[in-house]
Amino acid sequence: MKQYLLAECNWKDIKDRQIDLAILPWGATEAHNYHMPYGTDVYEADSIAAEAGRIAWEAGAKLTVLPTIPFGVNTGQTDIKLDINLYPSTQLAILNDIVEVLNRQGIFKLLIVNSHGGNDFKTMLRELGVRYPKMLLSTCNWFQSMDKKQYFEEPGDHADEMETCLIMHLRPELVLPLDQAGDGKDKKPRIQGFKEGWAWKEREWSKVSADTGIGNPKKSTAEKGARFFTDVTQKLGKLMLELSQIDKEDFYE
Repeated sequence: MKQYLLAECNWKDIKDRQIDLAILPWGATEAHNYHMPYGTDVYEADSIAAEAGRIAWEAGAKLTVLPTIPFGVNTGQTDIKLDINLYPSTQLAILNDIVEVLNRQGIFKLLIVNSHGGNDFKTMLRELGVRYPKMLLSTCNWFQSMDKKQYFEEPGDHADEMETCLIMHLRPELVLPLDQAGDGKDKKPRIQGFKEGWAWKEREWSKVSADTGIGNPKKSTAEKGARFFTDVTQKLGKLMLELSQIDKEDFYE
């Protein structure tokens, strides 16, 4: 039994334990090019949250890692077979119910470990922060926590070199040979403001990518994935430790 993973704990272990911080990994179920599993975001969320939780737990954090939520916002992929969509309003309802439980039971800190680019929890946490003023509600995108250029050669943001390397390290039996992967080439908007990123519209996935990938995975290796996994979980573990120990009323310096 890993005491920092709620799914592995029992009532005897949990009922009298002090828990200062709950970790909620949140993924998605969607196509990841031809060579990667639909559960890529979930496997990443499971593994990264668990390992970072272990690091923080062993450093003294009183935390629990909740089971990963496997579905995310996929409104731009409605025509991609079995990409499972949760509307943001559905996510808010789910999140509200979880926060209500934590608040009622005196666990006043929550960190969402987001594993999917289509999920955006900031506006939800703004609303929930007003409903539950005792709570310290936070979110992080592990995939934005590191300088990817220090680890990977090819840019991208979906089924790219980074994600392929990670799954080759975490679940190699689920990755097809790279000669079966698409090149992850994507089309760019015609309007300059959208190209530069300060204007936004949702990507219509089947119009921007022929293989559902964004980024060339062909230079991926498990070794690159192992190095990245070690560093990203160390960084998230430090975040979890600091959050578990911080006083909400003394958050700023």
